[in-house]
Amino acid sequence: MNTSTYKKVTKKIAILFIFSIVYIFNSYAQSDSSYLLIQEGNKAYTESEFEKAINNYEQVIKSGYSASELYYNLGNAYYRNLDYKSAILNYERALLLAPDDENIITNLEFSRNRIQDRIEEIPKFFLFKWVDTSVNIFSSKVWSIISITGFILFLVLAILFLFSRTIIIRKLAFLLSIIILFFAVLSFYGGLVQKKKLTSHSQAIVFTSSVTVKSAPTSSGTDLFIIHEGLKVKILDSTEGWKEIQLSDGKIGWLPEETIVKI
Repeated sequence: MNTSTYKKVTKKIAILFIFSIVYIFNSYAQSDSSYLLIQEGNKAYTESEFEKAINNYEQVIKSGYSASELYYNLGNAYYRNLDYKSAILNYERALLLAPDDENIITNLEFSRNRIQDRIEEIPKFFLFKWVDTSVNIFSSKVWSIISITGFILFLVLAILFLFSRTIIIRKLAFLLSIIILFFAVLSFYGGLVQKKKLTSHSQAIVFTSSVTVKSAPTSSGTDLFIIHEGLKVKILDSTEGWKEIQLSDGKIGWLPEETIVKI
């Protein structure tokens, strides 16, 4: 390598090193900043300064940080500030990350009791309801950990089955490997379902005081029914500023996309 080439390579390495240091420093600085904002938000909440707490928590979320506890605290602040639609939105977001958290579930129900609409959900077939309840025991991350651990144990037992010379150990390893593989596959499915909930953004909260749901994606469409802020809807389709939504009782219609906020 000649001197000129060596200098160029050295310069590139130095630049890369500097960028790496700057990136790491910024990451730590951002982390410290988020931590301080959360602490200040918590302090503001305990002192009943709910708007300040909301502002701090929202800043942290805008910086890219996401955690069920943060959305839960933000939901609490909105609830105490009497903004029930925003409270519901953030409790729902918290629930996606921690579907088994009883505090989130309880506070979400309190908030729903504060809104105008009471929509009765269509009863699910008991098997589907049982599957939904089972999947919601853990978040996608926990299901993934269980699934990976299960597959590793399956491989260990499979190796033990293949190479052990003891018949009892081989039989036991075979039986356990089948059982563990079964639960690993179920865990993998649970992780996929929870991950889809996080990424699909197929549900939303109504954010206008009231909105008339139409029969078609146009203001000239037939008026079907009226819904109010805080109600949770499922998004079925979208087109040019309109969203097709479904209520929990099965009713379907179109509304302007600016009237809802995705969970």
